[in-house]
Amino acid sequence: MIDELQVRLVNLVRRVLKRPRMDIPLALGLITLAGVGLVTLYSASGGNMAMIGGQAARFVMGGVLVMLISRIPPQTLRTWTPWLFAGSVFLLLVVAGIGEVRSGSKRWLNLGIMSFQPSELLKLTMPMMVAWYLHPRQLPPSWKDILVVGILIAIPAGLIAEQPDLGTALLVSAAGAFALFLSGMRWWKIGSLLAVVGGMIPVAWHFLHEYQRNRVRTLLDPESDPLGNGWHIIQSQIAVGSGGLVGKGWQHGTQSRLDFLPEHTTDFIFAVFSEEFGLAGVIGVMLLYAFIIGRCLWIAMEARDTYSRLLAGAIGMSFFVYVFVNGGMVAGMLPVVGVPMPLISYGGTSAVSLLTGFGVLMSIYANRKIHR
Repeated sequence: MIDELQVRLVNLVRRVLKRPRMDIPLALGLITLAGVGLVTLYSASGGNMAMIGGQAARFVMGGVLVMLISRIPPQTLRTWTPWLFAGSVFLLLVVAGIGEVRSGSKRWLNLGIMSFQPSELLKLTMPMMVAWYLHPRQLPPSWKDILVVGILIAIPAGLIAEQPDLGTALLVSAAGAFALFLSGMRWWKIGSLLAVVGGMIPVAWHFLHEYQRNRVRTLLDPESDPLGNGWHIIQSQIAVGSGGLVGKGWQHGTQSRLDFLPEHTTDFIFAVFSEEFGLAGVIGVMLLYAFIIGRCLWIAMEARDTYSRLLAGAIGMSFFVYVFVNGGMVAGMLPVVGVPMPLISYGGTSAVSLLTGFGVLMSIYANRKIHR
């Protein structure tokens, strides 16, 4: 009896190793990145163990979600998609009515034991919905399908922008747009849409809040208000530049420890990392991000159906936008927006929602095409 159980166990291990439900290289990349995030957070927070423990707990929760969601076939996820999207939009309407206000923005739902931002859910359900809509249709999409996708993107993006949270609204829009782009749109159609978006920028400027306009003005000339709107960018650039080639060393950064650098555990934590580990550390982390994004796109290429391919590609490209926008913001090349550095910035809902998306990627990987 024992011998029979041993044989079954060995066969099971062999099957798992032969075709694991998890993409092991991607999982190792995410674990490494989370470790870098905790090490950086320890220094940026001054050794605040409550903050570090909370972030580690969120990583564990996200890891559990990755393993659970990886067991759900993409076909089932596709069936659930309209309901998940509708539920996410409904929660945005609830936030507009009874949401919790913090720092002048109504973005959170208070559940008693915890608060969370429903807008984070749209970063995943938005590309899911676009992929669901395009899945049964002939590709590349027609103008009618492009218009429908535009409406699907505009509704939640508009609700999020009203909170106001322009950064998240743009990320949600980008996530849906990437799924549309990967559907094989003709380049002339892409160019036409970009021209329309560019033409709407002067109009959109008049709908921005004054603090959002100030962020754009500050980007162009941060020295015009060095102690006010330009403070974030100037201090971030000082931190990044002072790191030099190899950095000042872990826990030896001055900008965060002397409280010159604002939001040094959240939006500007990568400036802390740059100061302490220098250009060499930044290149290392950027290579790690590039590896993770590359694995996402490889999973998209190996996907079994249109829904899975569009969704996996959109998740990977959205992850790239996170890195690009936060890195550009920290370097003073993009306006200051509330976009965290993935798995490095401190934050609850953001980290869990990101890892949930990677759970979907693991599910697509587990049900990929098998080449004999």
